[in-house]
Amino acid sequence: MAHIEILANKQKNQADSFGLPENFQDAFAFHTSMTEYEETPLHSLAALAKALHVKRICVKDESCRFGLTAFKGLGASYAMSRIVERAAQPQSQGELTFVTCTDGNHGKAVAWYANANNHKAIVFMPKGSEQKRVKAIEEHRAKVIVTDMNYDDTVRYAAEYAKEHCCVLVQDTALPGYTEIPNNIVMGYTTLVREALNQMGEKPTHVFVQAGVGSFAGGVVWYLRHMYKDDLPFIGIIEASCVACFYESVRQGRAVCIGGEPYTVMAGLNCGEANPAVFPLIASKADCFIKCEDSVTERGMQRAKNPIGSDARFSAGESGAVGLGFIEEVLSNAAYIDMKEQLRLNSDSVILVVNTEGELSNE
Repeated sequence: MAHIEILANKQKNQADSFGLPENFQDAFAFHTSMTEYEETPLHSLAALAKALHVKRICVKDESCRFGLTAFKGLGASYAMSRIVERAAQPQSQGELTFVTCTDGNHGKAVAWYANANNHKAIVFMPKGSEQKRVKAIEEHRAKVIVTDMNYDDTVRYAAEYAKEHCCVLVQDTALPGYTEIPNNIVMGYTTLVREALNQMGEKPTHVFVQAGVGSFAGGVVWYLRHMYKDDLPFIGIIEASCVACFYESVRQGRAVCIGGEPYTVMAGLNCGEANPAVFPLIASKADCFIKCEDSVTERGMQRAKNPIGSDARFSAGESGAVGLGFIEEVLSNAAYIDMKEQLRLNSDSVILVVNTEGELSNE
């Protein structure tokens, strides 16, 4: 069985209206005003690019963002700051309790920002969540509850809990009547790709980004469209094979929900339902959808730990390394020669991938 499968996007079109905000500068100005803000590194892996016969391979490394080992603080902080600003008005009640569902990094970001601003956080996690991810959230003084449900059912449970207990839901996927906060989370992620493009100093020919519910991928695609209009790079959306809801939705021409209790080491991608607020954008602008087995991200993790030549060594977690693993697998494995041609990868390719998380300690 192939470790990688690709679906060309036959739905791709030039649609122009997606109902998403365009406050890119506001999000960037907010982040750069934070005392914790520091631009994360971009690693140009020159030795690996030479070995794989492409021009450049650039990895935007989010393993050190805000001290959270992941990119999620960008979305949570921007969205929550808008809520905290409103709560600071004289007629407000003061202390807030934020509620969310998470596979790990999003909940940690919500807990971090709530605690830093003297608010509370209650974080629900799906069945099977690893104890190290629970502990990482609890370190930010949040209450963590692991449910007996899968991720998507836990999202719905968290939403009902927030409503019943007068808490503020901070979820990175849109729900009926609930779009402002998830859309602000999407906007928060645009800071990452803005930094990356500035650091690269040239337009990428290819951008490969991972998707769980797709809010991060939506933020990346939305900013690329803002920058390049209809002259976009080749965009590939990467998912874990067992929960590839974007891949299956595009393939079947309808919204597909992956139910049950699928397992992947890529916990941050273990989401079976696409964010409906970003799905139209991604379905319109992505060139292809990619399913990867766990072995692909494990290869990326190993390459991050064991670079070629003088390339940078960095920490890449299970959900973070899949883009790097995918690139090396496709460009080095003769079994994927047709896929390489389908992706239009060649000696002129300038490739951008994102290491969305570093490794978490098992302690």
